[in-house]
Amino acid sequence: MAAPTVTPELDSAGAARRLGPTYAQVVKLSRYQIRDYLRSYRYILMFGLVTIIGSILTLAVGYYRPASLISDPLAFYGTLWGGGSVVVIVFAAVIFGGDAIAGEFQNKTGYFLMGLPLRREAIYAGKYLAALVASLTALAFYLVILVANGLYYFGGSAFPWQLGESVVLAIVYLLAVLGATFLFSSLFKTSTYATLVVAVLFLFGFSILQALVTDLAKIEPWFIISYADSIIGNAFLNPYPAHITVTTATRFMPSETVYTPTVAEGVVIMLGYFAVTTLAGLGLFEREEFT
Repeated sequence: MAAPTVTPELDSAGAARRLGPTYAQVVKLSRYQIRDYLRSYRYILMFGLVTIIGSILTLAVGYYRPASLISDPLAFYGTLWGGGSVVVIVFAAVIFGGDAIAGEFQNKTGYFLMGLPLRREAIYAGKYLAALVASLTALAFYLVILVANGLYYFGGSAFPWQLGESVVLAIVYLLAVLGATFLFSSLFKTSTYATLVVAVLFLFGFSILQALVTDLAKIEPWFIISYADSIIGNAFLNPYPAHITVTTATRFMPSETVYTPTVAEGVVIMLGYFAVTTLAGLGLFEREEFT
């Protein structure tokens, strides 16, 4: 009796089952990806950037001692965390996720990775999870620097409850930025393009687009993520700004309508960006061929 023939597809599927369920593959891949971050000195680069940013802010506040910041913890964190955390998140997404997918094409490593009995969604999720964990550590390091400053200036009052809310909102924003980063990393086969597009869009592009929509179209820019990320800093304002404010017209300045997203609206916008970009990036990755 002839021995049964084992096709490559069945053999690959069997090997995938031996590697465990999808979530186990995701965890393993994320661990290897984080190890790669450590070997490529990306952690050193990111923590170096955070240290520079934190040091500049610490020296600036300590030297100029602005009364509006060092007399009120809400103003202190609203300014330094509300604005600084957004920049740290963009840098972290670029450093840890900019070439997550594009690098596999550019370095020709994807050909060997696809030869392993791994599900593509597991590869994508594992890389995303690794980038998320690495970015969270950088964000936590920046928070530690600010809290250390807060303890110096405010003592036991350095932990307003609004800080915890803002940290959660910053994490939601991080999910959205990483989703967009992985989308562009899947779209381009060169990591440089993906990195530049993400950096330009989130540091300048979306803000310029928001200003154009507000000033020219005169509508609420609810579909732009830079509009939503303002809730990270607005969480420290008491009272929270009204959703729509119409300024009074003067002799030299016409009236203007100012839109401020509510916390719920901002969260929905950021989660929407996260869901759409993550699924779109995964769809592109699953359709790409490695040769």
